[in-house]
Amino acid sequence: MRVVVMEDYQRAVERLRCFSDVTDHEIVVHAARPTTVAERAAQIGDAEALVLIRERTPIDSSLLDRVPDLRLICQTGRGMPHIDLTACTERGIVVCSGGGSSYAPAELTLALILASSRRIVEDAVALRSGTWQSTIGVELNGKTLGIVGYGAIGALVARYGVALGMHVLAWGREGSLARARADGHEPERELGSLFTRADVVSLQLKLSPETRGIVTRPHLAAMKPDALLVNTARAGLIEPGALDAALRAGRPGRAAIDVFDDEPAIEDPILHHPSVLATPHLGYVTWETYESYFAEAFAQLDAFAAGAPIGVANPEPPTRP
Repeated sequence: MRVVVMEDYQRAVERLRCFSDVTDHEIVVHAARPTTVAERAAQIGDAEALVLIRERTPIDSSLLDRVPDLRLICQTGRGMPHIDLTACTERGIVVCSGGGSSYAPAELTLALILASSRRIVEDAVALRSGTWQSTIGVELNGKTLGIVGYGAIGALVARYGVALGMHVLAWGREGSLARARADGHEPERELGSLFTRADVVSLQLKLSPETRGIVTRPHLAAMKPDALLVNTARAGLIEPGALDAALRAGRPGRAAIDVFDDEPAIEDPILHHPSVLATPHLGYVTWETYESYFAEAFAQLDAFAAGAPIGVANPEPPTRP
């Protein structure tokens, strides 16, 4: 099959071990990010299959109308808010998704908590400029970690917090609260109470219509002035404009964020806020995760080309061309 990999910013795909095993397909990898439908269509050309990295590339009817040879989309990771599945099904395009690891985003969450609490980035930058010990950090031992969303990633973050000597509060649905209790953590049924009590709040919820904007201005205003908010989940969980306003008001005192409303977020003003540690959506960006993502996507390519059964994400299975 003629295959195109879209928006490989770091030119990572061709360096993966699994890439050398793909010999039956003609694969073209693009690093540049197209900004218009016409540019996306030009990159895809006459490709029969697309491999998409996370949620970078929007796929809608206007694009699909320009790429009539497309038969298969392999989405790395589970999330697909950027793909119009109905439009794909109507055109007979099969869409399949992959799995993912909880360790990479959980470890990044831990890294952001530690780096923000000990002001590591500021002092590392200052040291390169010739300044010795420019900040004073805080310890996490004995502090309270509030986790909003106790799923697989949230449970790992909770374990890391316990290893640091933190008390863990967990908020979520009843099943999540039961799992948190079974793991030895304190379930917190009131979201507002969690924000009030916690020294560190970590957002680990999946973004959905029910959770969009679930973190409101009053929640943030109730945080301690020396508290830290960490978001490695989705920017849309926070009410629009609420975080910037809260930081300007001094509650919470700091934020560490890995996700933004519009990505790549090169010009987002919050990047320059002195109380913010920001990273460019690195939660899933590890060699181990990429190997897993693309090994699965390449296996899906092989199965599709061979006419073998393949799990699809379409609302109803399309008829193969």
